[in-house]
Amino acid sequence: MPQVFKIGSYWIYFWAGEGDPREPVHVHVSQGVPTADATKIWITRAGKCLVAHNHSGLNAKVLRNVVRIVEARSDEVVEKWTAFFGGIEYYC
Repeated sequence: MPQVFKIGSYWIYFWAGEGDPREPVHVHVSQGVPTADATKIWITRAGKCLVAHNHSGLNAKVLRNVVRIVEARSDEVVEKWTAFFGGIEYYC
């Protein structure tokens, strides 16, 4: 799993096998080791975030902080997504 960045003990990463067709740009969030069913956050064309689901069970405060940081670094996420997957589509 390509790690995009870390926030303390939380990994922000892409899942390498995103399927075919590939889903729109998003990151997964988990504490510690990446898992296949981690919290998923969509990145919008405007650089904002939408929480698709919170399967990692992050508490509300942590999730809000993670979303804020991902939004602040959304350009970096988009750049790394494009470099890794070779193209990009947005959820909205």
